Formats: sequence, C-alpha cells, structure tokens
Amino acid sequence: MDWNIYFINIAKEVSKQSKCFSRQIGAVLVQDKTIIGTGYNGPARGVKHCNERDFGFYNEIGSSGRQHHPDRLFPGGCPRRHYGFDSGKGLHLCQAGHAERNALIQCARQGIATKGATLYCFCGQVCKDCAIEIVNAGIKRLVYLDGCDVYDKYSKTILEESGIEIRTVRL
Repeated sequence: MDWNIYFINIAKEVSKQSKCFSRQIGAVLVQDKTIIGTGYNGPARGVKHCNERDFGFYNEIGSSGRQHHPDRLFPGGCPRRHYGFDSGKGLHLCQAGHAERNALIQCARQGIATKGATLYCFCGQVCKDCAIEIVNAGIKRLVYLDGCDVYDKYSKTILEESGIEIRTVRL
C-alpha cells in the first residue's frame, strides 16, 4: 500500500468541507500511520463565512481602493473576487484560515503533539506563512500534490532550509 496516496486522498476528502469559493484545500496530520488531526480552509469557529456577510461589512474594512465588479455576485460570493484581486492577493478580505494551519490548531486545541508528524496537503506547495508554522510545529515530513505551481519562492526556501522531508504525489 502506498501510504502517501492513501493519506493524500483523505486530505482530498477533507477539502470537500471547505466552503471557499476560490479553492478547496484539505490537510491531514499523521503520526505512526494514524490520523491525529485534519483541517480545511475556512473561517474560525462560529465566525460568518464571506457568503453570509453583506457588502457593507467589506466596505467598512476596506478594499484597498479596488473597484468592485458589478457583474460578480455579491453578497454570497468571494469579496476578493468582487474587488478584482488575483488569486493569493487581497487576503485582508478573506475570512478563511488555511487548511494546514487549521489542522495544526485542531491538534493544539486537543493537546496533541505534532512534533515528528507528517502533514499531507491536498494542494500544491504551501504558502510562506504555513511553511513557517509547519516548521515551528515540528513537522518532520510534508507531502503535497505534484505538478502544481510553486506558491512562492519564500516558502520553498523556508522548507528546504528547515530540513523537513518533502514529497510530492500525483493522483
């Protein structure tokens, strides 16, 4: 059995819980071939998702001078899309925490140590902020999808310098 494929497929299933309009990402933390935590991209517990907020909320927190696109549905849509931000930009408007972070937080919430664990991510290379958190959480191995664009050069550098074993899989 290929354990990397097994757990990345579970991360894929976890990603289906995301209500994000842009991307559905899932993460699974594993210790000794046992799942210790999962996460998907989404808002904090009890916090409204972007599709549950009205347009006025986003006007109050600011759009950085972006013009909205009346052809894009709102409310009920992504505010970053509404203001015309490219993927990965305008994150100050995003209600979602990343799947990797949420998996680590779920373990912390339950008092489960992540040092030495493997993190399986149903996405391409993780972002810089998640890379920092993964390193600081003591993750030993990181497995993510092959063939996806590199998120940014900083995350790649952080992961390489940290000594974390990185594997990619193709589904």
